[in-house]
Amino acid sequence: MKSDKNSLIGFVLLGILFFSYFWYTNQQQTALVAFKKQQEDSIAKVQAKLVKPQDVVAAKIDSLQRDSIAKIATAGNFAEAALGKDTTLTIENELISVVLTNKGGQVKSVSLKKYTISDTAAVTLVQQNQMGYAVNTADNKTALTSDLYFTPSTITKSSDGSSSIKFIIASATGTSIIHTYTLHPNSYALDWDIELVGANQLLTAGVLNFKWLSETNQLERTAEYERQMSNICFSEGNEFDYISANNEKTFEKPVQWVSVVQQFFNTTLIAKNSFNSGAVNWSRYTDSSSKLAKTETNLQIKLPQAATSKVALQLFAGPSDFEILKKQAPEMERIVNLGRDMYSFVRPINKYIIMPVFDFFAGFVSNYGWVVLLLTLFIRLVTSPLTYSSYLSGAKMKVLKPELDTIKKKFGDDQQGFAMEQMKLFREAGVNPLGGCIPALLQIPIFFALYSFFNSHIALRGQAFLWSKDLSSYDVIATLPFSIPLGFGDHISLFTITAVLTSFLISIYNMSMTPTQDNPALKYMPYIFPFMLLFIFNRLPSALTWYYTVSNIVTLGLQFVIQNYIINHDKILAQMDEKRKTPKAKSKWQTRFEQMQQSQKKLQDLKDKTPKKK
Repeated sequence: MKSDKNSLIGFVLLGILFFSYFWYTNQQQTALVAFKKQQEDSIAKVQAKLVKPQDVVAAKIDSLQRDSIAKIATAGNFAEAALGKDTTLTIENELISVVLTNKGGQVKSVSLKKYTISDTAAVTLVQQNQMGYAVNTADNKTALTSDLYFTPSTITKSSDGSSSIKFIIASATGTSIIHTYTLHPNSYALDWDIELVGANQLLTAGVLNFKWLSETNQLERTAEYERQMSNICFSEGNEFDYISANNEKTFEKPVQWVSVVQQFFNTTLIAKNSFNSGAVNWSRYTDSSSKLAKTETNLQIKLPQAATSKVALQLFAGPSDFEILKKQAPEMERIVNLGRDMYSFVRPINKYIIMPVFDFFAGFVSNYGWVVLLLTLFIRLVTSPLTYSSYLSGAKMKVLKPELDTIKKKFGDDQQGFAMEQMKLFREAGVNPLGGCIPALLQIPIFFALYSFFNSHIALRGQAFLWSKDLSSYDVIATLPFSIPLGFGDHISLFTITAVLTSFLISIYNMSMTPTQDNPALKYMPYIFPFMLLFIFNRLPSALTWYYTVSNIVTLGLQFVIQNYIINHDKILAQMDEKRKTPKAKSKWQTRFEQMQQSQKKLQDLKDKTPKKK
């Protein structure tokens, strides 16, 4: 007992030292960063004072003049479009508001009317984007359309409620470029039609080289976690694929669409007749800014070398909603991550079970926290035939504990003898010692399925429940003055605490059904797993930790009911006595297992009797 007490005190002291060390280190790093920032600011102020104001103004004017001359030279026959003033126009429907700019005749931003960020501002996509393609402006001169200033037309309304606008530039030689944008009612997709008059002069060998530069910004609670959920998705050869760990991808087959994906939203460029080839370079930011990732996409379309050519594109900027994406383009619904790579086995579970059941409950229950609870009860009900027998075996194990403890004392350090006698007792009682593994094994695919589902199901975004303000993110009951590593973070989640505590109670219950352990490591093993859950769960969506809490409570309830109201202890003991009196036929597996145990025991006895050399 003294040894166990000392071990426990040691664990507590180590924990205190662990948290104290990381708090002190965090304070030192913060002070160092502040000191460096103060130094840099001081140096910048001194350098700024050394520069004369007239020199700064002259340098700016000279730079602007050189830049203007360079732009006019590059624009060639489109010299009138080389310089201009950036002006914007807006078209909108019930779902989105699209801001278009005359510079490049392109989309400047898209605001989603039904989705907001934490400060109640509308979610805005396509910011810091640039979309254009190279055209021949004169002999041996090319320019990107995104650098040229178009002339916009007035916005027109069609009888079906759609809005349209044209952007036009014309050259001195009679060639022209027309961008037509059309936004239909109740749509997140913007049609973008490109018309090239004099395409045989504007394009080399009829190839349109499209360039898309994109930079995504934080929309969810933490940029770090949203970065992890971000990736690039695409359809190549009419088959879905994506990159997350890699930084680049070269397309070898025709590309139907390319999507820049954040946790709950995406911006997707769709070619109605496919791009012929291309490549994408993508990288996540690793600093502490609100920027997530930057992307450079280069795509090629081979057009007929005719006097006039047209390209039909579409820009989708909206939520990663399974049903909405399913209607946009083939395979686009797979942008919603319901299970990929080594977790792809959970995708059918999510697609055909979890999602339909969740949506069914959400159809008549307005609060999504109670929807998660009903989903949990449904899952436990469906898996109950598989788990009931294991809980029954567990309850029987508790009945057998006094006998197991007696056997343990009888054999002492003779582990082989104890194991043989224990197996004999289990066989007589009709107990499967591995039966308790079934609930744990069932939890693995269900947990990974729900992890994917709750991280990608946009209906949970911003939904409050109890003390959680957003079921798609972690809840916070306390903010720490420092950040704990290993995934814990700088906050404490109450749903994580409830999940850990209920897991701890299950561990205590299971430990009460096993014989007393003399090994301190094995004795404290049931406490280690709940402790690990603190670091695993603390930054996960509260919908997932709420599910785990409810599931654990159901498990505890089932074990209590079975133990106290279903299992008849006296009847089990009487059945054991009857089985002991009747001859038992052993299976081949049992016979071989006992023979193996006996052989191991004899070998151990032989080793114990052999005198050790000094």
